[in-house]
Amino acid sequence: MDPNFSLALMIVGCIVALFLLLYLLPVNLWFTAQLSNVKISLLNLVLMRLRKVPPSLVTNAMIISTKAGLNITSNEIETHYLAGGNVNRVIKALISADKANIPLSFKLATAIDLAGRDVFDAVQLSVNPQVINTPPVAAVAKDGIQLIAKARVTVRANINQLVGGAGEETILARVGEGIVTTIGSSESHKQVLENPDRISKTVLSKGLDSGTAFEILSIDIADIDIGENVGAKLQTDQAEADLKVANARAEERRAMAVANEQEMRAKAQEARAKVIEAEAQLPLAMAEAFRNGNLGVMDYYKMQNIQADTDMRSSISKPGHDTRGPQKD
Repeated sequence: MDPNFSLALMIVGCIVALFLLLYLLPVNLWFTAQLSNVKISLLNLVLMRLRKVPPSLVTNAMIISTKAGLNITSNEIETHYLAGGNVNRVIKALISADKANIPLSFKLATAIDLAGRDVFDAVQLSVNPQVINTPPVAAVAKDGIQLIAKARVTVRANINQLVGGAGEETILARVGEGIVTTIGSSESHKQVLENPDRISKTVLSKGLDSGTAFEILSIDIADIDIGENVGAKLQTDQAEADLKVANARAEERRAMAVANEQEMRAKAQEARAKVIEAEAQLPLAMAEAFRNGNLGVMDYYKMQNIQADTDMRSSISKPGHDTRGPQKD
């Protein structure tokens, strides 16, 4: 084998071995850490490589936290990284909280980060409160007038409630419920219009931020508009409903009256039929009386005269009958 080729292979091998050694032994990171007064061993950096943890991420995080006066170990940072957390956001949040005198431990910060919330934004929200505008909330006072209110809720993050605490939707729902309750308990809509701060005081006294990730600082009524006269509309609807019920009952009584009239007419027809039937039996009864000698000829004529007189009286009593005799031309 050519000696020059063997020498070239040896040089290449040495270079590769040197690069591998420098990769496994991040001397520059270890040296930087030592200059920053960060206690971390070279062996620990090598083990991070083997555990697939970026040594630069852990080293830089420890340098930043140490310079900020925080006491965080490399094992804590490495554990949070392996759990899928955002190390840089946690370190920034801890530094911001420390500068703003907000009590925040590394354990709580990592728990908030692993829960899916941005811990740095939460710290910023604790320092700079946020204003939430509620949608229009409609409520009706006792006098039946509808009011439509809009509120502005000033909140800041409650660090201790970020894990498991309710969000903005719950705050808005509770504030809307408080507005409806306050307006609904007012005797007149004029009372609400004269003192809109009554709504704010009542809603704030209910402790609506309990169990949420926020702390309510203030509730300000931005606008109140007068809506419909719901009371009058309900009374009108009730009057129309009562009228329909009354009409239905009247129609029912009319139908019953018509049915009773038809029944009476049927009974009258039945009675006439019985009278006609009885009159048909009369000649037979008279013939039988003649045969038995119970009725004489004079009695028969007297009865005929009485019947004729009765028919005449009946014809005279009928309307439209002319009692005057025949008129001569």
